[in-house]
Amino acid sequence: MKGWAGAVVALAAIASGCSTAPVAAQPTDRIAAPLAPQAPEGSPVARHGALSVRDGKSVDAHGQPVTLRGMSLFWSQWGPQYYARDTIDWLARDWQVDVVRAAIAAEGNDGARQHFEREFAKASTVIDAAVANGLYVVVDWHQHHAFPDDAERFLTAIAKKYGDLPNLIYEPWNEPLRDGVYWSRDVKPYHLRVVGAIREIDPDNLVIAGSPSWSQDVDIAAADPLPFTNLAYTLHYYAGTHGQELRDKADIALGKGVALLVTEFGTVNANGDGPLAREESQRWWDWAEGNCIGWMAWSIGDRDESSAALRPGTPPAGWNAQDLTESGTLLRQKLREARARNPACQPTQASLR
Repeated sequence: MKGWAGAVVALAAIASGCSTAPVAAQPTDRIAAPLAPQAPEGSPVARHGALSVRDGKSVDAHGQPVTLRGMSLFWSQWGPQYYARDTIDWLARDWQVDVVRAAIAAEGNDGARQHFEREFAKASTVIDAAVANGLYVVVDWHQHHAFPDDAERFLTAIAKKYGDLPNLIYEPWNEPLRDGVYWSRDVKPYHLRVVGAIREIDPDNLVIAGSPSWSQDVDIAAADPLPFTNLAYTLHYYAGTHGQELRDKADIALGKGVALLVTEFGTVNANGDGPLAREESQRWWDWAEGNCIGWMAWSIGDRDESSAALRPGTPPAGWNAQDLTESGTLLRQKLREARARNPACQPTQASLR
């Protein structure tokens, strides 16, 4: 497996013009992996164990389809107060999430590319807290442009420290742009390199690949898929902007046999603001649940916009009704209802392919 992954990395480098020269090791790169703790009884990881992809669906260690539901944190450089143990504990206990997503900022001049150790520490805090609560955790390299050297360095360091844990999920490119960005020419070679490097260290844990048009060209990616096992494709939407046309694209991808996971969505417009689109949000939830597709909402943050779940100045934990926005109130309700009903997948007949 490792030799094959190395060949994929080399081929990707030739295709994309990227160097395969190793990046100089940093202190964080040499951190020993922690001993795998026992997941708390009744927690999502205790129930489902290691995740994988089979027959176009995410399945658990028992081979049963599973739907993960949870929340994404805001950009790590702009919402650092929520990259905290207290926040993850509260989301596990009060919001009853199955999964949390750490949106590690790679775009701009104040993120992980410039401050590796600072942002790695934030990711580690979220991962450690998720493990303590028996949650799954997505480490999202949150970028719009390609920075393969930095992505490989960061995500392989994560893999070296945490790759033996069943909690971990990788998202190597949050949202490739649309204009002038092509799956086969630009995005697929990037994934071949970065995912290949991850697979050299962690051959097993789930990887979620982005596609052009802000991770909406899943139909194009499905027509020219990546050659890795245990890999799904992310689908991003904002219910105030995206509707049936995007679900049709996703259905095409599902029909080609790939697995999807919604690692980011909003209940409002694509700019992160505007009124709550309740009816379209419900259509999206019905579609996702019917197809056993997990979802993570944007976002746990207190930015003054309607996609934020929290009002400005909200503390890291212990939120009451007055701390939540309209979107945050709805998302908490949906998450608690889902956990009370059934945390696993219950596909509709129409979703069986």
